[in-house]
Amino acid sequence: MPEDNDFARLVSLACHDLRTPLATVHGFARTLARGGGLEPPADRYVEMIDAASGQLAELIDELSLAARIESDRYEPNPQEADTLVLARAAAARLGEERVRVRGSGAAVETDAKAVERGLAALFQSALRHGGLDEVEVDVEGTEVRLSPVSAASAPVVLGEDLRDLGAAVAARLVRRLGGGLSVEGETLTIRLA
Repeated sequence: MPEDNDFARLVSLACHDLRTPLATVHGFARTLARGGGLEPPADRYVEMIDAASGQLAELIDELSLAARIESDRYEPNPQEADTLVLARAAAARLGEERVRVRGSGAAVETDAKAVERGLAALFQSALRHGGLDEVEVDVEGTEVRLSPVSAASAPVVLGEDLRDLGAAVAARLVRRLGGGLSVEGETLTIRLA
């Protein structure tokens, strides 16, 4: 067991050390993009560098969160949040035309920012691994129901088949916060605590 904990700490350290050079790349790309005056195709290249460095930062954050959860060093930042608001914010990250949210939420005491990112990752995983253009999300109290989730994509979305980092981390996060995930038929139920 100590070796697993050491590996998780090593991953956390690597994530920490990667953030500094990535912040430099991201910052200068943004500065160049906002400054204007670049000729094509250089202007497009700088936009691509800016977008890619933002994606890398998100991946590093996900990996760091997974390492903290696995090494039992994750300390949530609890605050009151409404489950419907969290689901809508997660959907907005992907485009509301791709994720349709309805229902009525409930107040929960949770790590709202992490849960919002986690929900977005679960929604994205269902879209990507299900080969879908859109999904439906029904919120009822502390439960967020996502459909359709195909039988083939369910293990990936649940974080059991490790082919999607975002979904795997989100599943661990929900469980670590006292919630749960389950699939029945074509519906993934995410119970937030």
